[in-house]
Amino acid sequence: MPPEAMTSRFAAAGESPGFLLWRISNAWQQRQRAALQPLGLTHVQFVLLASLVWLTQHGKAVTQTDLAAQAQTDLMMTSQVVRALEARGLLTRATSAHDRRARVLTPTPAGAALAAAAITVVEAVDAGCFAEGDAAWLQGMAQRLGLPGLPDERSRATAPEGDES
Repeated sequence: MPPEAMTSRFAAAGESPGFLLWRISNAWQQRQRAALQPLGLTHVQFVLLASLVWLTQHGKAVTQTDLAAQAQTDLMMTSQVVRALEARGLLTRATSAHDRRARVLTPTPAGAALAAAAITVVEAVDAGCFAEGDAAWLQGMAQRLGLPGLPDERSRATAPEGDES
């Protein structure tokens, strides 16, 4: 017996913004994976390592929880990836002086160097995938979805202490 007919408000799958976003995201991720492979990094390893370096450069003592929040990744997955990066000598984990349950992460010189090399590769892929103005459009979409906006994060990271603007 054939399944019941599925109805959609779209005449073709390619007219659905959600389906298009799915396909675009997959195509972009595929390009990122291929570009990062020669560096020995997965895309999620890159995101977490680069986020750690960025947060550290902005004067923050970074815990695994902080890193997961910055990258918007699952805590368990973040822990697993952090252990793999630690095993490769790209970061260190130390018990927090303030909370013995928390682990403070620090990129090693090798980790910081790899993140610097990888950001060049990732940004080259981005340049090939996105046109000028796409970042602003994507930031607007992120805000509509309730995701943290990058311009706000940058201004908070560089604002004087006590200044929430």
